[in-house]
Amino acid sequence: MTDTTAAEGTDTLSRLEQEGEIAADYLEGLLDIADLDGDIDMDVEADRAAVSIIGDGPVRDLQKLVGRDGEVLEALQELTRLAVHRETGDRSRLMLDVAGFRARKREELTEVGTKAAEDAKGSGEPVKLRPMSPFERKVVHDAVAAAGLRSESEGEEPQRCVVVLP
Repeated sequence: MTDTTAAEGTDTLSRLEQEGEIAADYLEGLLDIADLDGDIDMDVEADRAAVSIIGDGPVRDLQKLVGRDGEVLEALQELTRLAVHRETGDRSRLMLDVAGFRARKREELTEVGTKAAEDAKGSGEPVKLRPMSPFERKVVHDAVAAAGLRSESEGEEPQRCVVVLP
């Protein structure tokens, strides 16, 4: 690794850590306004800042921040990305999780992608899945690739879905 490559890696890491700190400050303010208890955990995963709100009270309180099928979580993530953008001037790819919702969802979707890949291999036919959010599609695409097959997204939002190719 050259000195330049090492410096770029350090710059990227410190930029992502800064994004996480800005996001944490924004989310702490939001939790205060909503009168919700939660601890904020920051990390860097796969070249993006990852911020999690972990409950210290009843999980049901934080469920309000997840909403039905993660709809509130998606909106909250976009607002947090906008807060980071306002501070840094750079577009953020930050991922937000609340009460482990995304982690559980990632496990479920990995199984969906793996099963769809098995079905496509077995039948020799493309397998079209239900419409999904960009986060959900990314997880499924990764699972299909790990199973050794190709997949693509088709359709328009919000009806965009993954098609697994044999």
